[in-house]
Amino acid sequence: MAIGGDPPDTPHVLELNSDVADIAGIRRWAQSALPELHEDDLLDVQLVVTELVSNVYDHGRFPARLSLVGSGRPDGVKVVVEDASSAPPTLAPSSPHSVRGRGLVLVDQLSERWGVTPREPGKAVWAVVPCQGEQ
Repeated sequence: MAIGGDPPDTPHVLELNSDVADIAGIRRWAQSALPELHEDDLLDVQLVVTELVSNVYDHGRFPARLSLVGSGRPDGVKVVVEDASSAPPTLAPSSPHSVRGRGLVLVDQLSERWGVTPREPGKAVWAVVPCQGEQ
């Protein structure tokens, strides 16, 4: 039993279905899951969520889920997207002529760190978005 201090962060989990992605709804869910975030931090988290979830719909396999862990503390919010595909995402430079392919570049720029953890089956792509603190 831990005495003192804050309890460990409980993840907020959203199961993703294989229907057409409701990215706006997912962004609203992230906002309601993290009400203590400063507006600028929330926008960064929502953008990372958008890019990682979009990758699942474009390249992943279902079942899939999104988890958010953390709060407006300086250690940030961890965004985790799990899916059943073992193919890792690739961070590739985009050209001015490409219409797509900038998602992981944005994740890389907005995150303190990010990575991929193999799972059985599939993988978890995660990113830690730094936060200024509470509003």
